[in-house]
Amino acid sequence: MLDSKQCQAFLAVAETGSFEYASLQLHLTASAVSLRVQALERQLGQMLLIRGRPCQTTPAGEQLLQHLQRQRFTEQNFLQNLQGKQDNSEFIKVTIASNADSLATWLLPALQQTVIQQKIALEIRLDDQSLTHTLLEAGQVHACISVEAHPLRGCLAKPLGYMRYKMVATPAFVGNWFKNGISRQSLMQAPAVIFNQKDHMHHNILLKLHGLTSNCYPHHFIPSSETFVHAIHRGLGYGLVPDLQIGSALELGELIEIMPEAQTDILLYWHHWQQQSTQLQQLTKQICQNSQRFLYPA
Repeated sequence: MLDSKQCQAFLAVAETGSFEYASLQLHLTASAVSLRVQALERQLGQMLLIRGRPCQTTPAGEQLLQHLQRQRFTEQNFLQNLQGKQDNSEFIKVTIASNADSLATWLLPALQQTVIQQKIALEIRLDDQSLTHTLLEAGQVHACISVEAHPLRGCLAKPLGYMRYKMVATPAFVGNWFKNGISRQSLMQAPAVIFNQKDHMHHNILLKLHGLTSNCYPHHFIPSSETFVHAIHRGLGYGLVPDLQIGSALELGELIEIMPEAQTDILLYWHHWQQQSTQLQQLTKQICQNSQRFLYPA
């Protein structure tokens, strides 16, 4: 059996990155925290932490970290199911993982009624829609929005609907860079706007339609959904924008859809553990119902 105090010390160091911060969190001296971690390493016969600034987990330490986080999450889930709340608070904490585009557009309007009525304190963690399910698998979130169709063991996956993306730019940008039309050559010269290095949609489209790899054309990385759209409106480049963020810009002539064949529909799913608290059941019910107001039907 793992010693709970030793595991608690390791978890605190792994999550804070520092023996000093861990000691403040645990109300111990830094040397006491260090002794507990060393004892755990001797028991397991493995180095768990690379001492540095910040401390980092070794491969064995990463496995233990994920195990302890899942264990803590399971316990929190149990207490929430049993008590309906934590720490003498009227609010129940719910952690979900979302892609940035959903958070910037439809997610909060879809959840707001249940969040208010059920007194839920939300913690939202952001990642690419192809990676959010790894946070659920690691036991770090109660539920997530993902493009993965197949649920993890012990989980359920429900389709929410399609987010539609269109390739757009300002009229001035088109006049400057695409005055002779869209071609492989013009795309090699014109700057693109891409969300971040995990976002492969733009790259995949140009590779499929024009045989261009990501190193063949200039591009900005702007890792904020709102600022990403502002950058395109300001003429910094062209890019794939969700319909929900385009709004009336096409009708008003503020933006032009430059490549209709690049239109992309991404089907999103809501993944959650099979065992849910009453509040999470209500949250799941509302997001599945209300997503239909914002997304294209699956």
